[in-house]
Amino acid sequence: MLPQSPADNPFRLLSSCPDTNARVGELHTDHGIVPTPIFMPVGTQGALKAMAHRSLLELDVPIILANTYHLYLRPGVDTLSAMGGLHRFSTWDRPILTDSGGFQVFSLRELRTMSREGVVFRSHLDGSKHLFTPENVVDTQRAIGSDIFMVLDECTAYPADHEQARRSMDLTLHWAERGREHHLGSPFRYGHRQFQFGIGQGSVYPDLRRVCMSRLVDIGFDGYAIGGLSVGEPVENMYEIVACSTEVIPVSSARYLMGVGTPENILRSISMGVDMFDCVMPTRNARNGTIYTTKGRVNIKNATWKQRDEPIDDEVGSQSSRNYSLAYLRHLFNAGEILGLMLATEQNVALYRWLVRSAREKIIEGTFRQWAAETIERLNQPRA
Repeated sequence: MLPQSPADNPFRLLSSCPDTNARVGELHTDHGIVPTPIFMPVGTQGALKAMAHRSLLELDVPIILANTYHLYLRPGVDTLSAMGGLHRFSTWDRPILTDSGGFQVFSLRELRTMSREGVVFRSHLDGSKHLFTPENVVDTQRAIGSDIFMVLDECTAYPADHEQARRSMDLTLHWAERGREHHLGSPFRYGHRQFQFGIGQGSVYPDLRRVCMSRLVDIGFDGYAIGGLSVGEPVENMYEIVACSTEVIPVSSARYLMGVGTPENILRSISMGVDMFDCVMPTRNARNGTIYTTKGRVNIKNATWKQRDEPIDDEVGSQSSRNYSLAYLRHLFNAGEILGLMLATEQNVALYRWLVRSAREKIIEGTFRQWAAETIERLNQPRA
């Protein structure tokens, strides 16, 4: 089976907001159409922690994210290939996006060595030595069978001076050229198309960000991501980089902000023209007892909720989860019951699903700006 043509484009722009850069579109994959703006829950090892696929389907989650680094180490490429890829292995029949593993390797600072060839690292599981190159990361994601996968990049550390950021950007671009060439020259697997996105780097320097994204556009990817943010930089620097990056990415291409973040981050970035998001925050915070609701944030471990006989959220969530009270959820956390983690995770994923679905509706209606401002204010407040 031949690889797809570089002229293929999975993104369709449908409409935009008259008074912001917010937009509505669709990602067309062989496992389904993904409406944008979209938030992708993070299923690092092929599953969301404390949440079954049936719950994701009940919330109509159209796409999830998995992690190349973790799946490469466990269960491994041989098992994934033998099982027919991650869709079949996990019984998830909707789209999957995989990151390249670059960020995870970046976090292994004491266990990795970078070069133009690639990155040598030691597994966090057993200390074994491995090499990621732009080419074999493509091959690994072919074996995973993800619908959209990311090119290998170097996530620039923060803080970094301009010269450090430039060198990191140059390495990312060198890898991007090799990764794209290998992608276009190798067949996709399991009978469905696989699209590849480039990743912009350049730390907090707008000039480098513009150069990097322009070069990626010249190489020609199926979509473009803004990487290397939410790594410690001030939030206003993050928004500045998002704005200058979206100015360079073609209007006809999908724009993906990686690893960000809070409901406010998402709505503000949507207003700048971003289409796609992922972050571990909603699921990780759920397991730590921070619940996002349409009435504000809840720290479920606080005694405030001990006898609060009201639904976790009467606007979002599955029909079954709306039957549980805040008091019962607090009891489950205090008792160490796994059901507490499951209900909290479902609520946070439901809230983020509601957030992007509502944003899409408001963009179409032309009322996004006012709705977003009101929603940010409401969600940022602790629930009364």
